[in-house]
Amino acid sequence: MPAAPCPHTHGTSRCSAPSPLTLPVSRCNHAPRVRSRCRYNRPPAALRPVVVRRSPSVGGPRRSPPRSLPSGAAAAAGSRCRELSAEGGPEMGILSITDQPPLVQAIFNRDVEEVRSLLNQKENINVLDQERRTPLHAAAYIGDVAILELLILSGANVNAKDTVWLTPLHRAAASRNEKALHLLLKHSADVNARDKYWQTPLHVAAANRATKCVEAIIPLLSTVNVADRTGRTALHHAVHSGHLEMVNLLLNKGASLSTCDKKDRQPIHWAAFLGHLEVLKLLVARGADVMCKDKKGYTLLHTAAASGQIEVVRHLLRLGVEIDEPNSFGNTALHIACYMGQDAVANELVNYGANVNQPNEKGFTPLHFAAVSTNGALCLELLVNNGADVNFQSKEGKSPLHMAAIHGRFTRSQILIQNGSEIDCADKYGNTPLHVAARYGHELLISTLMTNGADTARRGIHDMFPLHLAVLFGFSDCCRKLLSSGQLYSIVSSLSNEHVLSAGFDINTPDNLGRTCLHAAASGGNVECLNLLLSSGADLRRRDKFGRTPLHYAAANGSYQCTVTLVTAGASINEADCKGCTPLHYAAASDTYRRAETHSGNSHDTDEEPLKESRMKEAFFCLEFLLDNGADPSLRDKQGYTAVHYAAAYGNRQNLELLLEMSFNCLEDVESTIPVSPLHLAAYNGHCEALKTLAETLVNLDVRDHKGRTALYLATERGSTECVEVLTSHGASALVKERKRKWTPLHAAAANGNTDSLHLLIDSGERADITDVMDIHGQTPLMLAIMNGHVDCVHLLLEKGSTADAADKRGRTALHRGAVTGCEDCLAALLDHDAFVLCRDFKGRTPIHFASACGHLEILRTLLQAALSTDPLDSVVDYSGYSPMHWASYSGHEDCLELLLEHNPFAYLEGNPFTPLHCAVINNQDSTAEMLVEALGAKIVNSRDAKGRTPLHAAAFADNIHGLQLLLRHQAEVDTTDKLGRTPLMMASENGHTAAVEFLLYQAKANITVLDVNKNTALHLACSKGHEKCALLILGETQDLGLINASNSALQMPLHIAARNGLATVVQALLSRGATVLAVDEEGHTPALACAPNKDVADCLALILSTMKPFPPKDAISSFSFNLLKNCGIAAKTAACGALPNGSTCPYSKDRHNAIGLDGCYSE
Repeated sequence: MPAAPCPHTHGTSRCSAPSPLTLPVSRCNHAPRVRSRCRYNRPPAALRPVVVRRSPSVGGPRRSPPRSLPSGAAAAAGSRCRELSAEGGPEMGILSITDQPPLVQAIFNRDVEEVRSLLNQKENINVLDQERRTPLHAAAYIGDVAILELLILSGANVNAKDTVWLTPLHRAAASRNEKALHLLLKHSADVNARDKYWQTPLHVAAANRATKCVEAIIPLLSTVNVADRTGRTALHHAVHSGHLEMVNLLLNKGASLSTCDKKDRQPIHWAAFLGHLEVLKLLVARGADVMCKDKKGYTLLHTAAASGQIEVVRHLLRLGVEIDEPNSFGNTALHIACYMGQDAVANELVNYGANVNQPNEKGFTPLHFAAVSTNGALCLELLVNNGADVNFQSKEGKSPLHMAAIHGRFTRSQILIQNGSEIDCADKYGNTPLHVAARYGHELLISTLMTNGADTARRGIHDMFPLHLAVLFGFSDCCRKLLSSGQLYSIVSSLSNEHVLSAGFDINTPDNLGRTCLHAAASGGNVECLNLLLSSGADLRRRDKFGRTPLHYAAANGSYQCTVTLVTAGASINEADCKGCTPLHYAAASDTYRRAETHSGNSHDTDEEPLKESRMKEAFFCLEFLLDNGADPSLRDKQGYTAVHYAAAYGNRQNLELLLEMSFNCLEDVESTIPVSPLHLAAYNGHCEALKTLAETLVNLDVRDHKGRTALYLATERGSTECVEVLTSHGASALVKERKRKWTPLHAAAANGNTDSLHLLIDSGERADITDVMDIHGQTPLMLAIMNGHVDCVHLLLEKGSTADAADKRGRTALHRGAVTGCEDCLAALLDHDAFVLCRDFKGRTPIHFASACGHLEILRTLLQAALSTDPLDSVVDYSGYSPMHWASYSGHEDCLELLLEHNPFAYLEGNPFTPLHCAVINNQDSTAEMLVEALGAKIVNSRDAKGRTPLHAAAFADNIHGLQLLLRHQAEVDTTDKLGRTPLMMASENGHTAAVEFLLYQAKANITVLDVNKNTALHLACSKGHEKCALLILGETQDLGLINASNSALQMPLHIAARNGLATVVQALLSRGATVLAVDEEGHTPALACAPNKDVADCLALILSTMKPFPPKDAISSFSFNLLKNCGIAAKTAACGALPNGSTCPYSKDRHNAIGLDGCYSE
């Protein structure tokens, strides 16, 4: 998308709508960002009033029948009590007993005879209420053993579960009905039954202090430490309830003291938090760890301090716990106590020697927490009186006075100041407490700070004064207070002839971005602040570093009153900033009402609707006022955009209509494509209302941008169905193609899966074959939909007549694409519309080939079934003779190969003789190779391709050792030759595959003397390609002079070839094994002359040698050879190897040639 007009950038390659003018500094950065509920100063989760989920109960045992039931108890007694728990739960109401079935009424009336009578009348004994509770639940709840036994003997289900999986046994345990519980257990009630929170009857009994029930249950359990969903055991629940006898019982029965829940909280944490001192003492006496921590590092002291359990705190301190132990965030118990406002606990901690200046991980001390806490006033006094450093700064430079200023803690700020807090202490952003108080609008605190000498001219973030922040956030009282801080200057107001108070500094002083306080006031939108500044001599023509005046800011924020005030005071209405934007551009783009929606968090909230309407009207009036007072709508910014472009890009329909009404020349702007039309901007950004206005104005809706895209294309690509509907209903064409790929809007919709937009485009009815329009590659929308897996689009296109077998320029159809992507639903849709499964592309490949190559098993199975019904005799090989089995083998898709072998095990005999086994081993697909060998036997192991090569040749060619091992295990012929007479060893040697050569030589015992059609041995081939290490491996296996001096059809020995290729180490090895240096090839060259780069050089060298001193006698040949060679480069490298051939008493050392061969000489 072309760059949209933006006042903040000179140009951009991406599409972005023009943004409204705002101060470049985010408001949240104007003051220290300290939240009162941040993770470092909010109470830990363990310390908030979270109650362990209690078992179902109704508040304790009732021995008389209740006259009413909890809601939902149509056929069962009781319900879960109202619970304050981490999991939450429904709050139950009360229902009348008279609305319940007769059987339930009789149970609650404890009328045994009535119950028996109803049962004799065939009353449904397992009837369920709306919460799936049975009469047995009700009987277990009230605990009437006679009724309970009568129901059980009449066939009631003792393990029936309600909607939260509670059984009658849970109900009996919750009501502490010991006899009812014994009876249920006698009749095989499941003692391990769990509710939805995984609580067993033991958990329920422990939570409800049902000691006798617990004594009855425990013998039937394998362990008492079973945990519920939160990881809490029965001991956790008992400790939470504070029942000493229950805790003691569980401990005596083997309950673990150190068992942790999922937040690593032990039972003793809950004792400390809830103030159950006696329980805590018992746990400590039994060996509980008083310094245990949960996952976030909270100790018992932290938890007790958070909840204000002073007695527990004292006891823990007497036990000697570490008083300054930090949690995971660095907070000590004193931090927590101060934050929670627990002054008594804080006092106790301080008296016991807690460090009042210990910082947490962010550098906040307990005094910071006390300064910010809602109830921390007494804590703050305590800390200050006990030596807390009032000027201690956090890692962001915030002092306690900064923290007090955030929330306007007036009294606490006075205490801090009286105790020496630095008034103008700056944080790392440069903000003083006065900046913070001004940003949050705390007038009383500002007065206190100013009275105590705070510097109103101190620079903060971005070199802003406190006055900047006060007016930016619209605090007029704070603005007035700050303006009245200075002496009486003789300044004449621009609005009156009166002398006014000054702030004590030049209010036209800019921040580091050139913005004065008036710029900030105009951006904030508070006209009272604006008037105060103007009356104090603020310069309304001052421009910031972006060239913007205060009027630009007021217009961008849609502030009607500020705009009127500035224009009335003489602001230039058509003044352009550095980007060429006038206030009118910004007013046209103003999205104040939309930003209001964002801040509110819910644009559909009815309470926000009046605010939204008010903001919209204000922005409209602002634009109207500028137009009425001479603003020129035809002015363009430096990118060529007018106010119309800005209004379209930001979707301001009212602004757009107003601009079109005010100037006929705007119509030219609407139809202009330079740099991009307003129609494109509205469509790209999904502003259907603005788009509708433009569509009703324009004649041609198919205008294209520089990439050939229409507004309809952009709307479709972005998935804006409403915009697509607007454009198609006004006649926009769906067949206009963009320039690069020749895509139409239909292609864009299908590729991006925009089904609704696609539906609208097809229904526009421009052409009967609209669904088969092709792009530059011949692709239809159907093909693109399948390539991207958009099933809904595929179904729609097929239903609307898209041709299932349409082929692109390479002959590939939608079915080919479905086979590649593996989308089963897309493929099924195509086959349902009679797509031809054996269609072939330009290489003869069918969808079955593609499915096999990509490993899509289910797709392949479907295609094979369809192919069988279409043409069972079709061999399904491509134009190169490759079958799907070849492709599955090459790609290593075992499951696909297995399916193909089941379908046609002899398919490998068809087509290209380069078999699937060749394909598997040449691509190192050992698993598929093994599957082929096991399925097809030895016949395929020694099969040959068109060049006579076996799979062993292919494995050697690929250096596939596992493949070689597999084939040789299945009787592959190691020395078999192809049509060139080459064995697998020769193949590996020629290609420099050292591992394969080594395996074939040492493990397979390959014959190294085999000659190819040109009489080359493996040694010749290795030397010819410069594979030094392979040649050395071969030489290491032989001392045969026949092989070493073997000549090929060109009469070249390995020495000739090695010398010509500069293989010094190989030459040395050959000479040490007796290779003759006087043999000549078909050109008459000795090995020495073979070193010459060409024949002419060799002839010259021969002439020079012929004029040298005659050869010595035969017995001196060795000495002559040595003297001749010692002056050449090879001799210099090999001098250390001993005497040369024909006089050497030391045979060639394999270890030595390995050392030389690996010493940087090997190159492929």
